[in-house]
Amino acid sequence: MNRFFLAFLCFFRILFGKTLPADVQRFLPEPKEKKALPEKVVEPAKPVEKPPEKEKEKPKIAVAQHHRDGALALLALLQREGRLVDFLREALDSYTDADIGAAARDVHRGCRKVLEQHLALEPVMPGAEEEKVSVPKGFDPAEVRLIGEVKGEPPFRGTLRHHGWRVVDAKLPTLAEGVDRAVIAPAEVELS
Repeated sequence: MNRFFLAFLCFFRILFGKTLPADVQRFLPEPKEKKALPEKVVEPAKPVEKPPEKEKEKPKIAVAQHHRDGALALLALLQREGRLVDFLREALDSYTDADIGAAARDVHRGCRKVLEQHLALEPVMPGAEEEKVSVPKGFDPAEVRLIGEVKGEPPFRGTLRHHGWRVVDAKLPTLAEGVDRAVIAPAEVELS
């Protein structure tokens, strides 16, 4: 499966709370086992004074909700600047390759602008593609995916097919309260 397509598929599956395809799950790290906590003796709780109304904290947003909101915000930026969702939702069968290429150029320009403005990226493994590389013992499988037949123990020698990407800094806009984050692009109505 094409890596680019697979990345988009995974992005949208995660974005909309769907499960990842089976062929992707094998690349995910194994879940860590939870250790059983020692039993504690629980003492009765002491009455707690309620803080004044001014001091009450806002309810904490669940991590999953925070990640979902961030993914939707990024998708909204890609739609606003590059019309990515419009491009991906369009059936391309009736267009010529030249038409698709022209549209892809505009989508690419806008989406690249979003990446450059909001994300600082660096290669996971430095070096040029098709260069011979060594994968050291103790490598992180989330950073390096071994392709082909894996035999023996690391270090492994092979050919760099893709250097990977790592986000080193993200500058996404803060999300306003009360905004429906599921709306990644508002409907546009031109008044006459």
